[in-house]
Amino acid sequence: MSIDPSNPLPKYSQLRDLLLDWITAAGLGVDDMIPSERELSATYGLSRMTVRQTIDLLVAEGRLYRVPGKGTFIARPKIEMSLVLASFSEDMRARGFEPGARELIRQVIPASGHTARMLDIAPGTLVHHIERMRTADDEPMAVERSNIPAAMVPGLEDYDLAERSLYEVLENEFDILLDSGEQTIEAGICDSADSRLLGLPAGSPVLVMQRRSFANGQCVELALSTYRADRYQLHSRLDPRRHGD
Repeated sequence: MSIDPSNPLPKYSQLRDLLLDWITAAGLGVDDMIPSERELSATYGLSRMTVRQTIDLLVAEGRLYRVPGKGTFIARPKIEMSLVLASFSEDMRARGFEPGARELIRQVIPASGHTARMLDIAPGTLVHHIERMRTADDEPMAVERSNIPAAMVPGLEDYDLAERSLYEVLENEFDILLDSGEQTIEAGICDSADSRLLGLPAGSPVLVMQRRSFANGQCVELALSTYRADRYQLHSRLDPRRHGD
């Protein structure tokens, strides 16, 4: 396969698709090295600048990674972000990863106006504020910040959330089964604090998720999570159109 000069797609974009097809056809896997920019330039008859633009794009997409002085390698495939109400631990285990957590902050604080409004409680009401770094196979994946009304879960501070799922603790220890929720996901920029935790350069793109989780119609948790955009992608099933839509 070669670059088609009559194709309206830019040459770097054509090369991107050709490289992805070649990687699949060649059976290459995670950490395998791809040809150098010089080799790709000669193979496809493109300038080094165009090849470098393609590699930069694939690195930014999280499909490749560079090791200075060694070359460019295939990155681990992205994880599809769950669009159903499930804990991080449940989601990772379902995908074959071992979930983990490291507690960053654990305190009981008065709810701010925004937090109170989202939880349907009065401003100043005490809430458990929990910040954790979440991992999959020991690789940093996300920083989660959860707020739960303290009156709903007295003694929650006594439970270790580094080894147990928060949702599992809510269900088994407090008889709170989260049965519905709503979430918003948008693009964001990683700040310096989260970048250190996630192992990303400051200013890197991230996915920011806000979730409200309910039990019997009552809001139990407000969570704001920052996910690595280089390790996650969104996937949604589209239902068939109905006639006349």
